[in-house]
Amino acid sequence: MQRREAEERLLDTAEALFYERGVQAVGMAEVRTASGVSLKRLYQCFESKDRLVEAYLRRRDERWRASLDRYVTTHPDSGVLAVFDWLHEWFTEPGFRGCAFINSFGELGAISPAVARAAQDHKDTLRAYLLGLLDAPDQEELADQVLVLIDGAITGAAIGGSPRTALAARSAAQALVSAAERNEPTSCQV
Repeated sequence: MQRREAEERLLDTAEALFYERGVQAVGMAEVRTASGVSLKRLYQCFESKDRLVEAYLRRRDERWRASLDRYVTTHPDSGVLAVFDWLHEWFTEPGFRGCAFINSFGELGAISPAVARAAQDHKDTLRAYLLGLLDAPDQEELADQVLVLIDGAITGAAIGGSPRTALAARSAAQALVSAAERNEPTSCQV
C-alpha cells in the first residue's frame, strides 16, 4: 500500500472513530485495525496520535468549509443566513455529533498545542469567511456575534438532538443583520 493511500485510509478511519466516540476513547491500535493499515505504516504516516488528530482536524476543516461554501454559493440571496440553513441540513444528517473542533478542544486543548491551534485556526478561518459574507458598518463585531450564534447552534443541536437550534440562531442572526443594515448598535453595553 502506497503512503498516500495509507494516509487517506487512516484519516478516513480516524475521522469516523474520533468524531463518533471522541479522540481519547479511540487508541492508535483501534485506528490501525479498523483501517487495515499496518502499525509500521501508521507510524510512518503519523508519528504520534497527536499528529493524527491534528491531520484529521485539518482535513475535516477543509471539507467542512468546502461543503458550507458550496451551499452558500448556491443560495446567494440569503447571504450569511444561508450558513444557518446549511447548519440545519447538517444537523439532520445521521451521525451528527456536534463540532469536531469544539469536541477535540474540550478533550485535548489544554494538553495538545496542535489540537488547540487546529481548533483556533478553524474558528479564525470561519470568522474570516463570515466577514466576506457580511456588508455592514461594524462587520467585525457582527462577524463575532454570528460566530457565537453558529457555535451555540452546533452545540445546542449536538446536546439537545434538535436541528431547530439552527433556525433559532438564524432568527437571531437575521435580527442582528437587520439592525446592522439600519446602522443600529448590536452590542450590549454593560
